[in-house]
Amino acid sequence: MGIRPAAASWFEILTPREQLTRALRCLAKTGAVELQCHSQTTSPAMLPDLSRGLEEFGELSRRYGDWWPKPVTQPVEAAAEPAAQLADALAALRAWAEEAGPVIAELQGTRRMLGDLETLADAFSLEEERLPNLHQLAAAGPYLEGRLYVVPPEAALQQAPPSVLLQRIETEHRRYLFAVGQRAQIAALDEQMNALRARPLPLPEWLPPEPGKAREAVHARVAAGRKADETLVLRLQTVHNKHNLAETLGRLHLLEWYVSHVPELPTTEHFAWITGWTSDLQAENLEAKLNEKDLHCLLRLGEPPPDVDPPVVLRNPGWARQFELFAGLLGMPGQQDVDPSRLVALMAPLMFGYMFGDVGQGAVLLIAGLLLRKKLPALGLLVPGGISAIVFGFVFGSVFANENLIAPLWLHPIDQPIPVLAASLIFGVFVVSSGLFLDALQFHWRGEALKFWGARLGLSLTYVGLLASFFNSAGLWLALLGTAWFIVGAGLTERERIGAAIGDAAVEFAELVLQVAVNTISFVRVGAFALAHAGLSAAVIGMAEGFDAMAGKLAVLVFGNALIIGLEGLVVGIQTTRLVLFEFFIRFLRSSGRRFRPLPSPDEPAGAEEATKEHQRRAS
Repeated sequence: MGIRPAAASWFEILTPREQLTRALRCLAKTGAVELQCHSQTTSPAMLPDLSRGLEEFGELSRRYGDWWPKPVTQPVEAAAEPAAQLADALAALRAWAEEAGPVIAELQGTRRMLGDLETLADAFSLEEERLPNLHQLAAAGPYLEGRLYVVPPEAALQQAPPSVLLQRIETEHRRYLFAVGQRAQIAALDEQMNALRARPLPLPEWLPPEPGKAREAVHARVAAGRKADETLVLRLQTVHNKHNLAETLGRLHLLEWYVSHVPELPTTEHFAWITGWTSDLQAENLEAKLNEKDLHCLLRLGEPPPDVDPPVVLRNPGWARQFELFAGLLGMPGQQDVDPSRLVALMAPLMFGYMFGDVGQGAVLLIAGLLLRKKLPALGLLVPGGISAIVFGFVFGSVFANENLIAPLWLHPIDQPIPVLAASLIFGVFVVSSGLFLDALQFHWRGEALKFWGARLGLSLTYVGLLASFFNSAGLWLALLGTAWFIVGAGLTERERIGAAIGDAAVEFAELVLQVAVNTISFVRVGAFALAHAGLSAAVIGMAEGFDAMAGKLAVLVFGNALIIGLEGLVVGIQTTRLVLFEFFIRFLRSSGRRFRPLPSPDEPAGAEEATKEHQRRAS
């Protein structure tokens, strides 16, 4: 049945040890496997050895990671036995580090020098008459000493040491402070500037005294430094290529993924045993993928171990899959629970469109959802919401807040508010009744049909009787029958303490009836927000008509509609979510299941980032 979640199937795979990494990578790419170690095989696990080896990789990553190229993902055919693969990759990385280390050290020194020179060039970019004699400042001594500080924008020197001469300059990019004075006073100034987070910039003694010539000398050295930097980068790239660094890093990232996501699989001398759960309930696609990669594996589905809780798989068509988000906000439905995603896929857009009925504004939401759903999947909900808003826009006759462009298929909310509120209340009755029906269904799935028919049915009878009493007073008799059914039936199920059970049932029944009544009345807010949306639209149109100039009218219409789309869209979305969670789900959803968490693919960028963080955490 589509609205009932299924337990994931337990699978077991026997594969040659040398093909273990290939098999795991193939399984991860299916997105249909969650690993869980459970086997009677008692051979040593490989992962502790891998973890120790990756600690060395973590240390090298901290030292040289900023200089590494992007890892190249290795084809699945290239994956070897993990321990041997790690040994080969680390040997290659050590050889690279031995040759690349001196080049990187020289490159770091060159870039530090180049950074200082570029900062000097910026400081010397002012007019010559505003700069001091730079050579004398650099070569001051033996009693005097000169300084040049790079000063943060927010820093303010309150009081300099006495007898220290200061000159402040400011370029387009930074603030600087030239200082000259006795050595003791300059040392005191250093402490003050350090507290202000100002950085002293060394003044080389080779600076010519004239600012113009000093500027030329600095620019010449900057050019030479950049050329040296380019030469060193080329040397480093040659070392990368010589040791196949990108491919080596790709293999190590695969092993990081292995350690981060794969449990300690039992192995023998020649075989590995992979066990876990699959959302491919018959394992047909799983077996096809393994055969496609020419992996020699034995795959079978079996009974899950008695001591583990199977994850739950939701089976929804594409149009309802994104609405699984709502149930996920409260947890995961269990095997004996209802998956409400298909019903929510109908209810939520109806509520959203009813509260936000406008053809033009709905089209804007639809387009936004289509453009943004790949970047932020949750925004894909704007697509059905926008379509529903367009439909109700025709029902209410509203286009970009204007109710004079098209005739309504039903009515204008402002003109006839009572039918609008009444329709939302009727919809609320349908939603609450659906919740009661789903609750009854779950009682049967849990094998508690007697408890439902013996007592719980009374709540549904009372609800129907109270609704019917608005049209015929005889409905009160049905409500009274339901009350007695619930309370007496609950007492009869516990004959040993019948008096206490009847008292508890009476209190519970009063609370449940009050909850159901409040849940139903809460849906009046759907009509109220439809009226609020219509009122805000009328206000925008009224303000636009107050302008004689067409430019003014257009400005008010554009701004007003943008305000409605942003503000009302957010409020209506929140109200729709609230009604689904607290007026519908509260009637039946238990959230007793465990979510299926597929093994992530090592080829995905997100997976690589997580693996990098993991190996750095392990190494530290």
